[in-house]
Amino acid sequence: MKYGNLALGAATALLAGATQAADAPAFRELHRYALGGAGGWDLLAVEESSRRVFVTRGDRLLVVDADSGKALGEIGALQRAHGVALVPSLKRGYVSSGGDDKVVVFDLESLKPVAEIATGKSPDAMLYDTISNHVFAFDGHGAAATVIDPATNRVVATIALPGKPELAVADGAGKLFVNLEDKSQVAAIDTKANAVLGTWSLGSCEAPTGIALDAAHQRLFSVCANKQMAVLDAVSGKVVATLPIGSNPDGAVFDPHSGNAFSANGDGTLTVVHEDDPAHFRIVANVTTPPRTRTIALDAKTHRVVLPFAEFGATPAPTKDEPHPRPPMKPESFGLLMVGQP
Repeated sequence: MKYGNLALGAATALLAGATQAADAPAFRELHRYALGGAGGWDLLAVEESSRRVFVTRGDRLLVVDADSGKALGEIGALQRAHGVALVPSLKRGYVSSGGDDKVVVFDLESLKPVAEIATGKSPDAMLYDTISNHVFAFDGHGAAATVIDPATNRVVATIALPGKPELAVADGAGKLFVNLEDKSQVAAIDTKANAVLGTWSLGSCEAPTGIALDAAHQRLFSVCANKQMAVLDAVSGKVVATLPIGSNPDGAVFDPHSGNAFSANGDGTLTVVHEDDPAHFRIVANVTTPPRTRTIALDAKTHRVVLPFAEFGATPAPTKDEPHPRPPMKPESFGLLMVGQP
């Protein structure tokens, strides 16, 4: 079955059915690497050349071997680390430290910090654009993007944004796209001019977080808090399709090799959407993952996805001081999942 301008109600029936479509490849958990350590986590990145995974863990950045799951080192002294961007050509990495409004620069070989760069308020997601050769730090509480020249480690521009930025993706041709969580929009940015080109509505998709791109066919995939994935034309900004996903998503990736887009959902599902062609999309799997497993990176070499996870206890009862309590993370339960096809 194919989906064009997909009727959400019809697609919901598919999501509520079998966890994996009958004609789909057998997506499943392939590896589970136990890493332990205190603290939560946020965003992550895979460096293909070195086969390393970089995952932020609040007060530090953890580095893990992608093939063995062995911890290789860490960069510490961070405050609310969120995003990480890698610049292999300069052997540099950049990690946001949102609690003290800065980006920490580190050497990719020694894993030692080499510089600190002041940003706007509470930098969160990070992105390296190969066309402008600039690193972008998206200031979560500043409605802006701080633009860094990695050759000098200096701020070269600040781009005012018309909303709260979440995750972003570059097209490799001089544009990047960033979700505006509080506006339910995507902003398109010219990475050479450091200017906003325009904003596009996500239709019924509300409070977007993760975003992915099929650069070859100019299709954007934004995942939203109201259990929807919006597929946009990256040229016109038109909504091409809307599909149902799990709840509480945070990350999304697209694998050009398979034509699959992945949404990591906090309800314990990984939704896999296949692009039959630029106008037709279908859900091919909903893979079971541990609850709160909602950030994701693509391992382009293996065509698998990497997801941080942990185990959690029961949610405490609400109190006056804590009306929306979170379940406690079980000690030493943190790890990485590799999900894909056998």
